[in-house]
Amino acid sequence: MPKGSTPFSLARKNALITGAGSGIGRAIAEAFARAGARVWVADRDAPAGKATVARLRKAGRRAEFVPLDVTDERAVLALAEQLPGVDLLVNNAGIGHVGNLLSTAGTDLDRLYAVNVRGPFNLCKAFVPAMLRRRRGSVVNLASIGGVVAVRDRLAYNITKHAVVGLTRSLAMDHSQTGVRFNSICPGRVETPFVKARIAEYPDPQQAYRDMAATQLNGRMARPEEVAAAAVYLASDESAMVTGSCLMIDGGWAAGK
Repeated sequence: MPKGSTPFSLARKNALITGAGSGIGRAIAEAFARAGARVWVADRDAPAGKATVARLRKAGRRAEFVPLDVTDERAVLALAEQLPGVDLLVNNAGIGHVGNLLSTAGTDLDRLYAVNVRGPFNLCKAFVPAMLRRRRGSVVNLASIGGVVAVRDRLAYNITKHAVVGLTRSLAMDHSQTGVRFNSICPGRVETPFVKARIAEYPDPQQAYRDMAATQLNGRMARPEEVAAAAVYLASDESAMVTGSCLMIDGGWAAGK
């Protein structure tokens, strides 16, 4: 199979992807568009979001940019009025924080909670009711390995990503009988442009990469495209029996020590 292709079709589906201006979100937008979806790229960083749309349109894909701060409930509700036909919702926008209990302030937790938890809640609250009325749709929430096992010195991040997994399972329990599905993806470390930039700042970048990759049993970090492939599967009709799941893309991290 050619690199970047997918056996799953998203033709005639409309997809909204948050945080799609870069990294995993951009990879998901590109993968969804290749699979035939019309893609709305949502991001608070307008230049980055518009750059993603430009890349997609250059490849002949259907894409539009919508500015969005996922923490702004009113803005999210207004967007739902603007985009009534969303079939696929990917809650990808998220932020991180390094710190344990002693070095994490309450304001740090509040900031992460607003984006990582309240953000997906806001989007689901705004867009899922229409899916329920149509009795079809797929919601994919980006959680993390930190939503399944604890990652050292990531207290606030772990808390919020555990909450994303809980949100996903609760939505599935309450609403999957309608035909709408809710799943989460839990990546390990992913080699995004942001992560690459941070690694380059270390005195020995190659050693820093090896240290970060060591938690994955296969000895490397995931690529954004590998996470995107999982999102395409969960969005497609081929995964009709999958709901309430937490799909691990972690290179075996959660398997044990």
